[in-house]
Amino acid sequence: MQLANGLTVVVHPQAESTLAVVNVAYKVGSRDEEADKTGFAHLFEHLMFSGSVHIPSYDEPLQRAGGQNNAFTTPDYTNYYLTLPAENIETGLWLESDRMLGLAFNEKGLEVQRKVVIEEFAQRYLNQPYGDVWHKMRELAYQKHPYRWPTIGKTPEHIAQANMADVRAFFETYYTPGNAVLVIAGKITVEKGFELAEKWFGDIPAGKPVQRKIPAEPPQTSKRFLEVKAEVPVDAFYKAFPMPGRSSEGYYIADLLGDVLGRGKSSLLHRALVEQHAVFTEISAYVTGALDPGLLVISGRLHSSVSLTEAEQAVDALVYKFVDEGVATDDLERARNQALTSHAFSEVELLDKAMHLAYGFIVGDINRTNMEPHFYKNITEIDINKMAKNLLKEDKANTLFYAKTN
Repeated sequence: MQLANGLTVVVHPQAESTLAVVNVAYKVGSRDEEADKTGFAHLFEHLMFSGSVHIPSYDEPLQRAGGQNNAFTTPDYTNYYLTLPAENIETGLWLESDRMLGLAFNEKGLEVQRKVVIEEFAQRYLNQPYGDVWHKMRELAYQKHPYRWPTIGKTPEHIAQANMADVRAFFETYYTPGNAVLVIAGKITVEKGFELAEKWFGDIPAGKPVQRKIPAEPPQTSKRFLEVKAEVPVDAFYKAFPMPGRSSEGYYIADLLGDVLGRGKSSLLHRALVEQHAVFTEISAYVTGALDPGLLVISGRLHSSVSLTEAEQAVDALVYKFVDEGVATDDLERARNQALTSHAFSEVELLDKAMHLAYGFIVGDINRTNMEPHFYKNITEIDINKMAKNLLKEDKANTLFYAKTN
C-alpha cells in the first residue's frame, strides 16, 4: 500500500506474537552524500533521537510503553526500528510519524550529536587496530562512486564543519514519505495496520521527489595495490573484486561463490591456507552486499612466519586454480545449504522479518526476501564457474597489505 504522500506501507501480521514492530527505512545512506560533506547520513541516525517538533524526548515515552529501539546506517539506507507490546503500537507510530514530520532542529542538539559522532569516529576507526581498513580499501576499489568513503565519513572534519543549513537541507531532501517505507509487524491485522498508518502518517507533507545523480563506477581495467604500515598485532591481507549489485540476480551467484571460497572452516580457503599450509591464522571471503555494484572480499590474518607477498601468492594460486578447474559439486551444495539455513534462521525473529521487508523496498522489490531461497536453489555449477571467470581476474583485483610496523 502507498499513502497519498508517497509513503510505502507494509503490514506483516503474526497473530501468535504479543509484540509489535515498527520499522521505518529511509532510502538514504553515505552514497547520497557529497564528497566534501560525508558522514551526514550517519549523523542523522543520531539526530533522529534528539527530539522532534512535538516530542522533546524520543526514548522516554517509548520506555514507558515497554518498548525499545535502535537504528543503523549503511551506504544505501538508514533503518530505524522499535519493538513494544502490541497493545501499545500507537505509541511507536506516534513517535516515528512525528520525527518524519519534522525534527526539533537546534544548535545544542546538533552540537551534542556532532561530538558523539566525532568521538565514535576516533574510537572505532582512528584508534582501533585495523580501524581504517575500509577507509583505505574503499578509496582503492572505487574511483568515482560514493562507495569510496565509509558510512562514518571520510574524515571527522566533515562532521565538525556541518552547519544547521546543511543539516536542514539533508533532512528536507531525504527524510520524506516518498523516500521511506513503514513496516508494521506482529499482533495486528492488515486492515488495522493500514488504518493506523493512514492515521499517523497520512497528513505528513509529501516533500519533493528525490533526484539522485550518483556517478557510476567505471569498469576496472588494471590491478590496484596499496601497502599500509601501522601498529597492529599481525599483518593482514585484503583482496577485493568488483561484483554485481544487490538488485541483480548475479549478486546471489557472487555471494554463493564467496561462500564456496571462504565461508567457515569447511571452505576452500580455510582448508588449504589455515589447516593444510598454515599461511593464515584466519581467512574468509564475503561480499559487501551493496545496492550498487559492490565487492567480493578475501581477507585474513597471517602467521608471523609468512610474508604478505607469500600470502598473496598462496591466495592467488588457490583462487586461479579454482577459476581454471571449476567448483566441486560437494562444495557448491555445502555453500548452498549454508545460505539457505542462514536465510531461514534470519526469518524467525519478527524484527528481522520486518527489516527484510523494509530492505525489499530499498532494493525495489518488497517480495525480494521471499524470493532469495529460490535464487540460491537455482544456482548451478555453470553459473558459479562463469561468475568466477568473469569476476576473479587479476586486472580487477584491489589488494591491500596491512603490515605491522615492528
